[in-house]
Amino acid sequence: MKERKLTLRNNKKIAIVYRIHSPAAVKMAKKLTERLKSKRYQVFTAPEQKAIAGSDVLVSSDELKQMALVIVLGGDGTYLRAVRLLKGSPVPILGFNMGFLGFLTAHSVDEVIATVDQTLQNKMVVHSRSRLHAKVLLKSGKRLTFDALNDLVIERGSFSQLISTGLYFESSLVNHIKADGLIISSPTGSTAYNLAAGGPILHPDVRAFVVTPVAPHSLTSRPLIFPDDRTLILKLDGSASAAHLIVDGQIATELSPEDEVHITRSKTDHLMLRKPGHNFFELLKQKLKFGDGYVTGT
Repeated sequence: MKERKLTLRNNKKIAIVYRIHSPAAVKMAKKLTERLKSKRYQVFTAPEQKAIAGSDVLVSSDELKQMALVIVLGGDGTYLRAVRLLKGSPVPILGFNMGFLGFLTAHSVDEVIATVDQTLQNKMVVHSRSRLHAKVLLKSGKRLTFDALNDLVIERGSFSQLISTGLYFESSLVNHIKADGLIISSPTGSTAYNLAAGGPILHPDVRAFVVTPVAPHSLTSRPLIFPDDRTLILKLDGSASAAHLIVDGQIATELSPEDEVHITRSKTDHLMLRKPGHNFFELLKQKLKFGDGYVTGT
């Protein structure tokens, strides 16, 4: 992955995104606001949240683009909400885990003040993470576009049967997959729904998509990895039931038979802050107990 040292320069604007229904996150947001203001930073509550005491409130994503930094207090769902609000703007996000796993919010909430101070001193590293871009071609002629950091999922509706989806690599048919759904994941999202569905873990440096069937109706349907400089095309077969397109865990639109979803790598990467020396495999061990139970020979 591409990485560089953070440089905040003279921009003193910082926005906070917090876990909305968590009193602990609200309390930490207030504490952090007071700390930042004491250092002469302008602190803003990101859109779609109740105002943090002592901060100004941003109304739109356009205002969020003007920030030097976005700080997330919550779990990975809160982090993904911050990514959606940014809409691809190159503003780095610093995430603190106040949720469950915390792959995206990798920093400890017990070290908020120390880590933020380190960030303000330009001692953090910016990691560039690829995103997914989906162009939806509805048979009605309508065109929709969506971007995702983690994954895009085609999932059957609540009352529908298994869906049959044609998977194409550019113009070449790969397979018709009958399953509860299909996950198309970025390397960043490979440790999320993709992993839970039996897909592989991709290192963030890998330039690829992984396609993983959800509960496939065939023993030969297996996860597939494709280069991310090409286009994947998904077509609901004519006999398929209606389905939903899920973008980073949020229902984006309903899909009908013969609708198409074209997936490419987004033109803009996401900027994620990490401490110098961050080790992806240590994160796997910490969050997923990766490698536990392995005993070396004596």
